[in-house]
Amino acid sequence: MKRFFTPLMLALLLPACSLQPLYSGGSKGVVAQTLGTIAIAPIEGKNGWLMRNALIDRFGAQEGGSAQFRLIVVLDDQIEGFGVRADDTVTRERRTLRARYQLVSVATGETVLDTTAGSDAGIDVVSSEYATIAGENSALENLTQKVADQIVTRLSIYARGE
Repeated sequence: MKRFFTPLMLALLLPACSLQPLYSGGSKGVVAQTLGTIAIAPIEGKNGWLMRNALIDRFGAQEGGSAQFRLIVVLDDQIEGFGVRADDTVTRERRTLRARYQLVSVATGETVLDTTAGSDAGIDVVSSEYATIAGENSALENLTQKVADQIVTRLSIYARGE
């Protein structure tokens, strides 16, 4: 009896917690419509190109719509060596990608959201310089995707009005 009663009570309490899906309504929902009206300012460098493309892919710009917001992103990309051997050679690196982003209303010029996102990754330094550079580039691509996801999640929460 207890096995059936507990799930039933939890199912009855779930609507009382007022949780709602963030992306309810799909492409016609408030979040998708708002994200589609954000213009992304150009971002400097290779990491900026990767970030801008990742954001464009996630925003799904609406056809024929004009931008209501402008997203300004400034990236800080650093590689730091650690794990040093006795002969002072680095055996491990950490790549850190931080983004400071501002959402600006096009109509008023007011900054409505100003915050940061970031992530880091470890990279093995091996005897092949090519392999190390490939690892650094791969880490940058992965970090860009993670940080873009963080930015889109935060902007979606803003669009939802929470």
